[in-house]
Amino acid sequence: VFRAKGLMGMGKWFDADDVREAYEHIRDHVRRTPLEEAVYLNGGDTRYFFKLESQQIGKSFKIRGAYNTMSRLSDRERRHGVGTVSTGNHGVAVAYAARELGIRDCMVVVPMGTPHSKTDRIRYYGARSMMLGSDYDDSITLGINYIDRNEMFFVDPYEYDPRVYCGQGTIGLEILEQNPEVDTIVVPVGGGGLITGIATIAKAMRPDVRIVGVQTSACPAMLQSLRDGVCYNRYPTSGRTVCEAIVGGVGQIAFDMLPDLLDQMIIVSERSIRSAFKFMVSREQLSIEPGSAMVVAAVREHAELVGGHNVALVISGGNLDADVLSAILEEDFGDEG
Repeated sequence: VFRAKGLMGMGKWFDADDVREAYEHIRDHVRRTPLEEAVYLNGGDTRYFFKLESQQIGKSFKIRGAYNTMSRLSDRERRHGVGTVSTGNHGVAVAYAARELGIRDCMVVVPMGTPHSKTDRIRYYGARSMMLGSDYDDSITLGINYIDRNEMFFVDPYEYDPRVYCGQGTIGLEILEQNPEVDTIVVPVGGGGLITGIATIAKAMRPDVRIVGVQTSACPAMLQSLRDGVCYNRYPTSGRTVCEAIVGGVGQIAFDMLPDLLDQMIIVSERSIRSAFKFMVSREQLSIEPGSAMVVAAVREHAELVGGHNVALVISGGNLDADVLSAILEEDFGDEG
């Protein structure tokens, strides 16, 4: 558990008006996903709501940032093609956006072992995919070199492009429009683009709204970056994780802006994430990917730290691998699952 209050922010790369402008730019090209009340997670006087980006185009929130960025490329940049590095979801979004925008050449570099459910979808949308590197950090080093050599536009997943952050932030705008009573928003944290974008617009609309980030103990990159005052843009994953879409280093923009926006950071174990995933599939009857369940794990383990009376939980993706689903559903979590 980590409390973020008291940290000093280091800079502002974009603001709430930029997020609003991004929403006007993408709203006709993405889905306004449901904000659905939980059935079994609710308890006491607290109500929980799932923001189901698992039902977004491409089965994740990533299309918001990818489309906002790629639709603004020059004709020359489009002719040279686009490339990115991804554990899957961002790559799917870039492939979809390239198809919609008529960008003919699109390359997505993924780490070895990326689930077939994601690489198949990348190719379905017409992009090429190539496996390079043993993990995300290795893959991004090799992938950027390949993309640069081929003079393609690199679609940044979370590090230095404010357009990506603004696209992701439109989720926060939707949440507070769909339910103005929401007082707490809980967001899974990897590189930090999603939570930084959401927090920027949410705090502008409701200054008292609480922003809670959640990370897996297998890769607490943001936690360590904020604690140490160092932007760890590459960070190792410890052991096996079911959160392959939400691991790796943190983005510079997130590192600079989050200290002024974040109210709480919670670290949850891989076991608690798997248990929460089983709960979501078997009890709440929602098809999500395991990494998205970390926000549910935070509520189940640390409800007092999450706080709030009307709590929005951002379910960031739904690209589910059948083998992972089968394995977790067979696990025995006792009373947990």
